[in-house]
Amino acid sequence: MDKDNRDDFTFAKLSDLRFPVTFRISQLEGTRHPRPFTELLEKPDLRFHGVQHPGFSDLYVTCQLVADNKPLTIPFRTSFKSFKKDYTWNEWITLPIRYCDLPLNAQITFTVWDISGPRSATPVGGSTFRLFGKNWTLRRGKHRLLLWPDREADGAMDTTTASKVGTRDEMGRLEKLVKKYERGDLPKSDWLDALAFRKMAEIHAAETEKSDNLYLYIDLPRFDFPVIFSEPEAIPVASTSTATAVTAVSPALVQAPSSLASDPHLWAIVDPDIAKENPVEDKHRRLVRSHRSSPYDRELKPNAKIRDELNEIMNYAPSQPLTSEEKDIIWKFRFYLTRDKRGLTKFLKSVTWRDPSEVKQAVEELLPQWTEIDIDDALELLGPGTVDSRVRAFAVKQLDRADDEELLLYLLQLVQALKFESAASDQRSARSTSSAISYDDSGLADFLISRAVRNLILGNRFYWYLMVEVALEDRVMAKMYGRVVFKYMNKILESENGAERRDMMRRQGELIAALSKRAKELRTSKDPRPKKIDKLRAFLADSKHGLATMHPLPLPLNARIEVTGIIPEKSSVFKSNMFPMLLYFQCSDGSEYPVIFKDGDDMRQDQLVIQLFTLMDRLLRKENLDLKVTPYDVLATGPTQGMAQFIPSKTIAAIVSENGTLLNYMRAHYPDEGSVGTFGVEPVVIDTFVRSCAGYCVMTYLLGVGDRHLDNLLLTPDVDFGYILGRDPKPLAPPVKVCKEMVDAMGGVQSVHYARFKNFCFTGFTILRKSANLILNLVTLMVDANIPHIKHRDVHEQVLGKFCLDLTEEQAIEHFEKLLNDISPFTAVLDRMHDWAQYWRS
Repeated sequence: MDKDNRDDFTFAKLSDLRFPVTFRISQLEGTRHPRPFTELLEKPDLRFHGVQHPGFSDLYVTCQLVADNKPLTIPFRTSFKSFKKDYTWNEWITLPIRYCDLPLNAQITFTVWDISGPRSATPVGGSTFRLFGKNWTLRRGKHRLLLWPDREADGAMDTTTASKVGTRDEMGRLEKLVKKYERGDLPKSDWLDALAFRKMAEIHAAETEKSDNLYLYIDLPRFDFPVIFSEPEAIPVASTSTATAVTAVSPALVQAPSSLASDPHLWAIVDPDIAKENPVEDKHRRLVRSHRSSPYDRELKPNAKIRDELNEIMNYAPSQPLTSEEKDIIWKFRFYLTRDKRGLTKFLKSVTWRDPSEVKQAVEELLPQWTEIDIDDALELLGPGTVDSRVRAFAVKQLDRADDEELLLYLLQLVQALKFESAASDQRSARSTSSAISYDDSGLADFLISRAVRNLILGNRFYWYLMVEVALEDRVMAKMYGRVVFKYMNKILESENGAERRDMMRRQGELIAALSKRAKELRTSKDPRPKKIDKLRAFLADSKHGLATMHPLPLPLNARIEVTGIIPEKSSVFKSNMFPMLLYFQCSDGSEYPVIFKDGDDMRQDQLVIQLFTLMDRLLRKENLDLKVTPYDVLATGPTQGMAQFIPSKTIAAIVSENGTLLNYMRAHYPDEGSVGTFGVEPVVIDTFVRSCAGYCVMTYLLGVGDRHLDNLLLTPDVDFGYILGRDPKPLAPPVKVCKEMVDAMGGVQSVHYARFKNFCFTGFTILRKSANLILNLVTLMVDANIPHIKHRDVHEQVLGKFCLDLTEEQAIEHFEKLLNDISPFTAVLDRMHDWAQYWRS
């Protein structure tokens, strides 16, 4: 809290705390006395009690959350611990209930138990601790609980085992002062504090010696502000049934006491206008944005302070909502902002789309004179948030500046953007014709078709992206995509060599259908792997299938490659769960192109991640940073099938198994005994390895790529790092993981190469942060693609968090470095388990 403003009082509401109730059981203080000899004579069983034996007995603590004399959780107990000097557990307990779900009268019962013979225990003492104080505040920090001897905590509302009693001892008084000190309510003085704490330790020892009481110390989370009990506000849903229910109980309201009748937590009042705009705010907006001030607004320029505010708003992430004040300031300086390419997306968010005069000025007057915007903003305007077709048409016009190579990078998302076009919905006729918003066709489909017809490579990808969407379960969208395919095919026929291209696409479809059928049969058959391989080779060699030799055909995976057949004797079946096929295609130029064809797995995830890897690599190369990333080609040919380029390489697990370490492998294959500082390996090889490791770390961190065990990390013959994304390339959010084998190959964490690796990571991370909006907009366009692990998840927010856009560049690098240093020992255990699984599978 600001010292100059002591009157301010900041607090948090309990309903906002959505994490589990957690506390730490620290230690037991006090002296335990053995039973007198006379009592042992009367009750011989007492001699088995732990307190009767020399040393420290094996005590344990049980705790349970209760309220209204009923348990809210099952009992929890501390793990076994052998005590040497004192009874200290220091064990954190997490209850399966969130803070926001706690009732006001919640209590935790603590009972300390001692052994009293075989399979039996006796209570040392119990205590019932209230979680909320007298001012409805959640208790925090360290607490000393009085244990009632030989009794189990009762947890009752009128408890007889209260954690505190009225009598105050000196230690209790001092501990209260320590709490105030820790909260910052008492001034700090280092030299005086040291003396005071030393004296308090002496008093504590003396008090413990002379007192017969036992105390259990617990630690609760130390929140920065007081947490006040509050229940979540109920959101009334206006519906006919609710209205009827309220009407039915209204006579009862008349007889209810005034305190009950006025309690907002008991009665839900139906307000049919709750979803409507506040008329006062609406009037204010219309006055502020009066169109009579337009001539004045044209010449309006912000002062230095407002310019800084506008600049800050322009740097907001695409998903960040604007406040009404921010929208008003953008509207006020809208003419000034027309020369700022970053301003259009923010300006369109500030437009009130139900106000025809605002829409008219925004779309008909300001939009045409706006400066050219970047591709990332154009992609944002093609998302689900933009309804007006004139705005979408403006975005399409900006895309026309991109060359075919760049358009290919965004094509996957642009095909998804067709879902948000007005034509994609059959509800156009139901829309209000009086609305100022235009629901005409934006021309996105026509634009993509015209570019796909012009370029064979682009057209090939466009065709297969559409075919996947046509095959999905959503019949409304499949119908819309079917219309696009039909239009595309007609345009191809009208183009030069159109019939030939149509025939080529038909043959590609037949090839994929044949391979898909065979892949499904192999996956579902019970044959052992060698038998599956024999069956596959026999199928490929059979001339009636026309796969061993065929007329030259552009490969669907990469239309730049022209194939003339599949080599049966080289083809095989992998040993993983789905038994994917390895097919060696014979190319027209005499070379071979190996491909993995998989059925039963959604390859669209791999396709998306590889596309984003390729984009990131291009962004880094633009800034003259080559991290030697060589992503392989992936193409989903259906919702549960697809093909990927096979890159001959070895997994790190296999290399370590054969050579002991990666460094030994590189020494054996790329020796250079005369080299200085590269451990007897060619300097170029070490440099490539370091760069590609950095690229792998940064890109997989930003996209949260999972499935990174050692069998899924590849080393290609030129020691590039590759990525097998396995079944799980989903934006999840694991921290950066650098496997130990990679670090060892660089010479350890103290080596020059590891320092270069970290520098490459930081540089790559910084460059990609500058293009965060582009990556975020591409991810957002994929959320409605019905890809498992991406649909129904707020993936955009997860990826946004990785970029740390709320931090400065230095702070973001510092945060990334902390994650980089976090090499988890648990990862090594998982890798070992995966090795065993692979061994038994083979």
